[in-house]
Amino acid sequence: MREAVRRGLPIVVVLLALAASWELAAQLVAQPRILPTPQAVGGAVVAGLLQPPGSPRSLLYHAGVTASTAAAGFALALLVGIALALAIVHVRVLDRALMPWIVASQTVPVLAIAPMVVVVLGNVGLTGLVPKALIAAWLGFFPIVTAMVTGLRSPEPIQLDLLRTYSAGRWDVFAKLRWPASMPFAFAGLKVALSLAIVGAIVAELPTGAQAGLGARLLSASYYGQTLQLWAALVMAAGLALGAVALADGARALLVRARGGRL
Repeated sequence: MREAVRRGLPIVVVLLALAASWELAAQLVAQPRILPTPQAVGGAVVAGLLQPPGSPRSLLYHAGVTASTAAAGFALALLVGIALALAIVHVRVLDRALMPWIVASQTVPVLAIAPMVVVVLGNVGLTGLVPKALIAAWLGFFPIVTAMVTGLRSPEPIQLDLLRTYSAGRWDVFAKLRWPASMPFAFAGLKVALSLAIVGAIVAELPTGAQAGLGARLLSASYYGQTLQLWAALVMAAGLALGAVALADGARALLVRARGGRL
């Protein structure tokens, strides 16, 4: 209990400070259609959560659609990111050949590339989840690649030399040293990738004309001037990202426990 209070108290303090600042700004603006109060947004969120699960007014329904897209995109980003990191670390020429293009890929605004992905894949018959998952993966794979490359290269030269004195092969070096050493870096990258995958899923729902998902909810609310629905969808998206990061922290805690308190 004491540990939970120690961890949770700073979060609560920051949340209260943000709510107080928000309330003050709303009172100064005094235009609910521009900046509603936290109480009004909270009421809209509660109302959306209490809707029947299959209702188009249900925030849980829209959050579930976005979460499924983000999960598919994150899984793809994880596979591609780890594969690229392994290739870059073990094949020196790929480091020089791939890393500049991987970095350059993140300079392209996702809002610009999303419609192109939707149109190109739509012309070959791929619609629905696939283009949205690819857009989510586009944002999510970069932090995984960079974190894994940094982690796989983190062992000290003296550690590598020690394993070589024991006649350790490349696989032994990877399994006993490089992979375990990369885990702290990997989980840091995973948390960023999860958040970016959710952002990518929301952005991907805009050009696809989706009827469900938090992106579709944001689009319809802005089109019809429904400010409270717009803010409620934003709060739900933030909550979804926080939940995803909490899952990553939970997985990290389980791994630490399985390894006897070490990561």
